[in-house]
Amino acid sequence: MTEEYESMTVAELKDLLREQNLPVSGNKKELIARLQESSSADEEEEVEEESVEEEDDFDDFDDDWDEEEDEFHVARQKPVLDEETQEALALRAAQKKKTPKFQRTEWFRYKRLSRSGWRKPKGMDNKQRRNYRYRTPLVRVGHGKIASARGLHPSGFAEVMVHNTMDLESIDPETQAARVGRTVGGRKREQIHARADELGIRILNRRRDV
Repeated sequence: MTEEYESMTVAELKDLLREQNLPVSGNKKELIARLQESSSADEEEEVEEESVEEEDDFDDFDDDWDEEEDEFHVARQKPVLDEETQEALALRAAQKKKTPKFQRTEWFRYKRLSRSGWRKPKGMDNKQRRNYRYRTPLVRVGHGKIASARGLHPSGFAEVMVHNTMDLESIDPETQAARVGRTVGGRKREQIHARADELGIRILNRRRDV
């Protein structure tokens, strides 16, 4: 595999890393090392899974086994979208890849500015406002995405803010999804999760501990 990675370009290596949800920073040697580590880890997992399957084949079933204790993976709800909306979401995703990262003036000098959001530069001699090449790009109208997909969640749902169980009654589970407000407490959030499961509504910010 090392020779195969060596023959590939940096762009091809980064594409492989993106497919595996791995960071793409560093030079070519670091990218190759990262791919080799992930491939070796995958091989170890496959060997472990095979050994576990072999052990399971020889194990006898317990008569006292309870079906309710077995946990099954529940797939997340998917929206019902027409072809135009699907094409708009795909186009928005392609546009987002080309959009630069907008950073505030002097973000590299102060840590608090690097964590803050975008602010329009207003100084008369501000290098970013004057669009000097070595500064980060400005937010412009041309960076906007397709209007028909504006405001939609990446999954395709239209987000609806929810603060209690009554807010769930007006949601269409085929095209809309709920987002629980940040001020909602744990007890009420648990009630919202239970009611949403009854209505078949997806919660975008569902907590694992609730």
